[in-house]
Amino acid sequence: MTKPIEGFSKLTKEQKIDWLTTHYTADPEAAKKLLKRYWNEAEDVQQLHDEFIENTITNYYLPLGIAPNFLINDKLYAIPMAIEESSVVAAASKAAKFWLDKGGFKTQVLGTEKIGQVHFMYHGNKEHLSAFFDQVLPKLLSEASSITKNMEKRGGGINTIELRDKTDALENYYQLHCTFETLDAMGANFINSCLEQFAKTFKAEAQLFSLFTEEEKAIEIVMSILSNYVPNCLVRAEVSCPISELKGGNTETSQQFAEKMVQAVNIARVEPHRAVTHNKGIMNGVDAVVLATGNDFRAVEAGIHAYAAKDSHYTSLTHAAIENGVFKFWIELPMALGTIGGLTSLHPLVKLAMEILGKPSAQELMQIVAVAGLAQNFAAVRSLVTTGIQEGHMKMHLLNILNQLGATDDEKKTLTHHFKKHSATHNAVVEAFEKLRSTK
Repeated sequence: MTKPIEGFSKLTKEQKIDWLTTHYTADPEAAKKLLKRYWNEAEDVQQLHDEFIENTITNYYLPLGIAPNFLINDKLYAIPMAIEESSVVAAASKAAKFWLDKGGFKTQVLGTEKIGQVHFMYHGNKEHLSAFFDQVLPKLLSEASSITKNMEKRGGGINTIELRDKTDALENYYQLHCTFETLDAMGANFINSCLEQFAKTFKAEAQLFSLFTEEEKAIEIVMSILSNYVPNCLVRAEVSCPISELKGGNTETSQQFAEKMVQAVNIARVEPHRAVTHNKGIMNGVDAVVLATGNDFRAVEAGIHAYAAKDSHYTSLTHAAIENGVFKFWIELPMALGTIGGLTSLHPLVKLAMEILGKPSAQELMQIVAVAGLAQNFAAVRSLVTTGIQEGHMKMHLLNILNQLGATDDEKKTLTHHFKKHSATHNAVVEAFEKLRSTK
């Protein structure tokens, strides 16, 4: 039985690998070779990767693909996407091409407000607390000035600080609800630094407030932290065209196709089981671009899914409608992104992805990401209401299956040609592969 190890973080990378492979792999030498195979040959780049996180043993790669032909607000983009799932990049590219000659995608940033909160417990008179907040508010701002001055020079900073009574939800629970503008920075460090200073000032000044009893002075700061739910940091993306320009399946008219698209979205609006998968498809596009540009896809995921449930039930993030003979398809997403700081200025491929996108501002990146999500959803729903999702997905998954089977390049070429005219289910691919091998 493996024993716990002390001081693992102090070992060299090679020592960590020796210990790990010896105790947790069946073939330590093969495992070592595999881990070292994915080290970057450039020592400075590898050191950079090693220092991104703790206890690094190797690099874990995902494919970085490009979805071209995205016309966004009359500007043409090729969008980098980092993702492992078959068909995502192809579907996004297909949707981009579909809308290219129909005016492309139109986008608008509806807000850029970020949120942070100081959570605290207070036992006492609510009116006393309200009076204290009114008195201390200017000092909260002034004592955070050393943190905010550089952000303010660029046009950002603290927007508002509110005292919120949350005692209906949890006894004695209150918060300072704060909003911020962080411009091209995602702003987590800036926001958290401000919040911790607010908490420090708030607690210290409470000891001096004349209306407070000794019990009321004992304000308990529980935590100070930004929120990844940013409903007022919002972006909208949309496409539209006359129904006559739509093309669905071979057996459907444009009108029938448009109506089925609207019905499919409406089903996702009322049925949570469908909405989750519907929105997962949106996040295929969103996460892939967020990851490629070095942003925090977990924060974006959490905030977007909270937004999908903002009206007390989980629903579709996209909308579709037919108005006066025009088909409209749109999305609104909350997301806090950054184009400076963090990995955006460190990771070589993130830098390249930003360059490919024209070095966008945070607001421009919000719009690009929203478009990727909308395009992915359009492609998925279009497949669902016409040919079905499996036909296209399994053909894109074909190479994964053939690689698992150990197919040669010639076998891949032969079978790829074969499945252009046949359904590429897993069993069908295995059978065709085995048949091809048996004839040699």
